[in-house]
Amino acid sequence: MSRETSLFSGRPSDLIGRQVAGYRIEREIGRGGMAVVYRARDLRLERTVALKLLAPELARNDTFRKRFTHESRVAAAIDHPHIVPVFEADETDGLLYIAMRYVAGSDLRHLLDGRGPLPPAAAARIAAQVASALDAAHEHGLVHRDVKPGNILVDRGTDSDHPEHVYLTDFGLTKKSLSLTGFTTVGQFVGTLDYVAPEQISGRPVDGRCDVYGLACVVYETLAGHPPFRRDDDMALLWAHQYDEPPHLTATRTDLPPAVDEVFAQALAKTPDARHATCLTFVAALRAALLGGPPERHPPTEVDRRIAAADEERPKPPPRWAAPVFEPPGGPA
Repeated sequence: MSRETSLFSGRPSDLIGRQVAGYRIEREIGRGGMAVVYRARDLRLERTVALKLLAPELARNDTFRKRFTHESRVAAAIDHPHIVPVFEADETDGLLYIAMRYVAGSDLRHLLDGRGPLPPAAAARIAAQVASALDAAHEHGLVHRDVKPGNILVDRGTDSDHPEHVYLTDFGLTKKSLSLTGFTTVGQFVGTLDYVAPEQISGRPVDGRCDVYGLACVVYETLAGHPPFRRDDDMALLWAHQYDEPPHLTATRTDLPPAVDEVFAQALAKTPDARHATCLTFVAALRAALLGGPPERHPPTEVDRRIAAADEERPKPPPRWAAPVFEPPGGPA
């Protein structure tokens, strides 16, 4: 069992250079309490992948293993430009694993930690791409439940009109699944509490509108430099999500128009029925408040068309432009 211990004890793993289910592990690129992610080489197809190995105790739970397999297959079936493609999800030698496309950029957590609040145009571009991915998942009956900066990957875009390409990851490993394993208990959540919807805390049924709440918390942080609720301990933070009104973003970002406060007040409503019906509807309202509508000087992308459909009645004054968020290692290209 030394291999299991090395995966999750915080010590350097002994898996570097070893083969796991047809993948040769090259280096560790991320870890959490329930999984470690490696860059690995697919020996069958000769390509680089991101290989996520789950905590061994999760594989021992039959209910989790079945749900994990089902939700991973659903995620793999979604063909969307802003969802990280899942190549394979299976079990080997008592370990559950997911092989995904390797994204060479950074994640939004590292970008925010390094750069602080983003320009409005950049925040709106990122929000639109994540919202499109979430709504696509909801159309397939899959609710993410763990929208946070660490699950949003930011790669180099295609041109100056699309300077970032954003991917949403970590489908198939939801808090609902984990709660069935004993891995979580009542009042305890895996990962950060900064983005969790009130209905998740209270154990009520969730749908896509809990992702609207989580996305709103993330987008608030991209603009403010911190999540909407900041408290000294976890219980106080749980209470704030359920009962406290979110602070006005314009108290931190005085350069933003007051209309953004109304948008966030709706997206962060305590009851799902009071929120925007979809993630793209939230982003359409936010982009109208921030920028006056979606950009129109380049051929519209699918994300642009979806936002326009959610906001077709709003006027579209000329957009403002901002520098790209993503820079490759070593500085601007």
